[in-house]
Amino acid sequence: MTAPLFLVDPGDLDGLAADDVVDLTGPEAHHAATVVRLEVGEEVLVADGQGARVLTEAAEVGRDLVRLRVRQRADEPEPSLRLTLVQALSKDGRDEDAVEAATELGVDGVVPWQADRSIVRWKGPKVDKGLRKWANVIERAAKQSRRGRWPQLEGLATSQTLAERFAGATPFVLHEDATTPLATADLPDGGEVLLVVGPEGGISPQELERFVAAGGVPVRLGTQVLRASTAGPAAVSVLSARDRWR
Repeated sequence: MTAPLFLVDPGDLDGLAADDVVDLTGPEAHHAATVVRLEVGEEVLVADGQGARVLTEAAEVGRDLVRLRVRQRADEPEPSLRLTLVQALSKDGRDEDAVEAATELGVDGVVPWQADRSIVRWKGPKVDKGLRKWANVIERAAKQSRRGRWPQLEGLATSQTLAERFAGATPFVLHEDATTPLATADLPDGGEVLLVVGPEGGISPQELERFVAAGGVPVRLGTQVLRASTAGPAAVSVLSARDRWR
């Protein structure tokens, strides 16, 4: 079984080499000792969420301190082509399901989007609450998939700010009436690809017009109409198969 992964602060793994020591403290130590029931001698992955990652062996295990000895580095380099999921807010937790699966599949960025037809609305204190929930989803999924580099979660976008966000990126807008398959769409050699996924009611005609005017390219995944929880992860998989999983 793949070694479990635990998180440390950015910079804590800088310069570490074989036989150096890294410590887990606080909630991460407690989780390792009491939930995972880590034992001395077992392998552990440690990451800082920004690409630094090391394979270690447990040397001491306590509820408040877990001491790990580095065996080798296993850093995760930044990809030349970044994939960012723009996920419309959706009801019944389908937006969180999409973020979870996309994180496990390797997405590099996540943008929550308040679409015209989103039934769920983040207003006032709900914005911070929603972002915290999505951040927790990303953390759990990144640990599950043993990621050293975690997706960057951006602030809540409106349709207007999202169209402005298209500048400098390659934006693909998933739409059931599009004629261009995502599987054959032209990809840049580097930079960022935005994958825009609408809510349950779809992307409004006004939004689609705005996005196309800003450089967005409508694309489809297939003949089926996918749920808000499925379309984003499916799109990430399609592009990963073309660019990363070969």
